[in-house]
Amino acid sequence: MPSLYTEIEINAPRSKVWQALFQKEKWMYWNTFLYDLDPSQPFKQGQEVFLSLRRVPGEEETEFQPIVTLIQPELCLRWFSSIPGLRNEHVFELQEIGNGITRYSHRETFSGWLTRVFLPFIRKDEHQGIRRMAWELKQYVEQDAGSKRTNGQGRQAPSGYRPRKSGKNLTIRSEGRYNAIDPDPRDRNA
Repeated sequence: MPSLYTEIEINAPRSKVWQALFQKEKWMYWNTFLYDLDPSQPFKQGQEVFLSLRRVPGEEETEFQPIVTLIQPELCLRWFSSIPGLRNEHVFELQEIGNGITRYSHRETFSGWLTRVFLPFIRKDEHQGIRRMAWELKQYVEQDAGSKRTNGQGRQAPSGYRPRKSGKNLTIRSEGRYNAIDPDPRDRNA
């Protein structure tokens, strides 16, 4: 099964990283890849949540309703979404690697006969999106942890961002390119 993967070390305890990842209603302050469209629905194992993603800054959002399949506090969050012919699973894992440093990893796995149709069009942008999310999580948590390397000010929600609830539409788009500096050079060949 094709998959995308990224990992990053975050200079904060696992509990702080988990809190930022698990509180989806606060993603608007740091996450430009995944968006919470219904803050009244917390992550709950076996339940659906309403999210969207934006692979490339400025593109239209892709809305989806994944089912949360695993919650292991401070260790793992997993969900899957599917449409006929395509299944997509996101796995977020946290590993404490010592001295208040956490390794965050994000794996996205695709399956189904439509994978070979859609994945070639979205692979690069999707991979840049999960790397961008990892980098933004690192910056947000390290800043929140009071790191002396930051100015200690919180980030604001992106201009015009409003959580919203809408229908069950799934659109897959891959127009434009994200030309920012790659935050994790180890992932360039994926």
